[in-house]
Amino acid sequence: MNRQPLEILRKYWGHEAFRPLQEDIIRSVLEGNDTLALLPTGGGKSICFQVPALCMEGLCLVVSPLIALMKDQVGNLESKGIPALHIFTGMHYREIEEVMRKAASGRYRFLYCSPERLQSSLFREYLPGLPLSFIAVDEAHCISQWGYDFRPSYLQIATLRAQRRNVPILALTASATPEVRADIMKKLEFRNGRLYAGSFARANLSYHVVDTDSRIHRCVDIVKKMKGTGLVYCRSRKRTLEIANLLKLEQVSAECYHAGLPQEQRNEIQNSWLAGGTRVIVCTNAFGMGIDKPDVRFVVHLDCPDSLENYYQEAGRAGRDGRRAYAVLLKTPATVKELEELPGIRFPAIATIRKVYQALLDHLQVAAGTGEDASFDFDLTEFTRLFRLNVFESMYSIEAMEQEGILQVSEQVFIPSRVHVIMSRTEMETIEQQYPELDPLIKTLLRTYSGIWDQPTSISERQLARVMRRSAEDIQGGLKDLHRLGVAVYEPRRENPQVRLLQNRVKADDLYINPERYLARKKAHEDRVKSMCGYLTDTSTCRTRLICAYFGDNQPGNCGICDHCARAEKEKLQGPGSGELMRLVQQMIRDGHDQPHALRSVLPTVDAEALRSVLDFLEAEGLMEWDGEGRMVLKKKGPG
Repeated sequence: MNRQPLEILRKYWGHEAFRPLQEDIIRSVLEGNDTLALLPTGGGKSICFQVPALCMEGLCLVVSPLIALMKDQVGNLESKGIPALHIFTGMHYREIEEVMRKAASGRYRFLYCSPERLQSSLFREYLPGLPLSFIAVDEAHCISQWGYDFRPSYLQIATLRAQRRNVPILALTASATPEVRADIMKKLEFRNGRLYAGSFARANLSYHVVDTDSRIHRCVDIVKKMKGTGLVYCRSRKRTLEIANLLKLEQVSAECYHAGLPQEQRNEIQNSWLAGGTRVIVCTNAFGMGIDKPDVRFVVHLDCPDSLENYYQEAGRAGRDGRRAYAVLLKTPATVKELEELPGIRFPAIATIRKVYQALLDHLQVAAGTGEDASFDFDLTEFTRLFRLNVFESMYSIEAMEQEGILQVSEQVFIPSRVHVIMSRTEMETIEQQYPELDPLIKTLLRTYSGIWDQPTSISERQLARVMRRSAEDIQGGLKDLHRLGVAVYEPRRENPQVRLLQNRVKADDLYINPERYLARKKAHEDRVKSMCGYLTDTSTCRTRLICAYFGDNQPGNCGICDHCARAEKEKLQGPGSGELMRLVQQMIRDGHDQPHALRSVLPTVDAEALRSVLDFLEAEGLMEWDGEGRMVLKKKGPG
């Protein structure tokens, strides 16, 4: 170990101290222990592997399912002068080979990789030569079949241990029940395993379940009333657009975000929100993972998630700066019934899965006995329309096939445009003479992208357009002309979802779905739904305590700021004389007695405990806040 963790933290991140548990986790990694770290959303998980990697010699392999997060973290590390690499879906074979060659050189500190890539022949070829210090597994709950986001590709991580037995593993997640924790450590074959679990309580986050007959109108009302930036989560893409447009009509700066939008449009919306240009993002759960915006003041769920894991992750994107924030879940009389029906929808009959399998392979035009490792663009809506299938049955049947290791679906694959110059320099001189209008484009390509003669190279039409002061459409047209003339191979960018077959096609009747495993996953989903319904309907327990108990964290007392705690305090304050005392206290604050000692001096006969209860209640209800000088300021009510 060359440097101490705190020295690294100060030098590269500018922080003077670690957050709770971060230093303990880092020390465990540095001691060579297999380590499972559970830190809440916004708890600083990336620091837990980035800091020890810089304390140690060698390369940290980071396994992550999130392409956008990989790119962001690699960009952030490079901006600090830390050499890092990443491999993601859509890269060309030669590009991946170049990355692996660099990773083996010993000059880089991080290699980010999706779990699917671990079993590729190219990765396995280079693995023995990688100077690994340790392996960091992000979103580690994905390895457990009993978790809410099981991904079969994560099971391949344990196979790394067969070749690199002495390399320790750090597994990280923000949400895992005790059962899932045990499964993570088992699947990753932990030796000398250490577990560090932070509290799931968020002292500044006020949870509310709001009963309403009209979720849409109540959502708009809440967003209009709240101050600051926020997120509104919806289940469908159509609903995100509907709510965003309603908010705009109410003069709220809002945009919709979902996986169906073009990549560049999603980036523009996200960047505008991060910079404060857009106040509210109305989104599906495609938005938010890995995005660190500390000043989110509210998260509203128009539609109820099917598990407390999902809800905790999404609600936890509010209030990362430690200031008061609100997580509001809207509930109608039908919400619980809709949730209870989900397991039957999410887990179709095996006969249905086989029917969808046959239709899918027919749609992809895959012959019997072929198809293994082939990838295809895939449009679910078009597929179900052509074969007259139910969209939900098809979607969840494909999900079941994915969990059984039959195929793999990538929802948000962005494959950039590529150009490979294949014409000799002599022949190209002839083309430049015959087609002088293409000459500037050819020269700009050759100057801008090194290696374009040797291999397919990722290019950006927009970048070329800016350099040449032409439209992106003109550039695309010119590249198509170069392709037609045989000067270069031009592959336009692709943003479609992808289906990759992991097995050769078999007869539908021979498609094997393990019935015991399938029913066990259904039972686990039913249990998660039951817990979510309990959260919605329990009126006698603090919301924070409900969430913490679900994750095995039984330490916290009542939070004092959720809707349950506010109601309990209100009932407590509705005894004889308490309502009059509250009105009197509010009037005294308006008159300038805006500090506790000033209140006590003008209300000497009032019991100190009663006075403190009134102030706590006013704050919990959003009727009063403290300014930077410790003075009380009355304000309008919160989101209830």
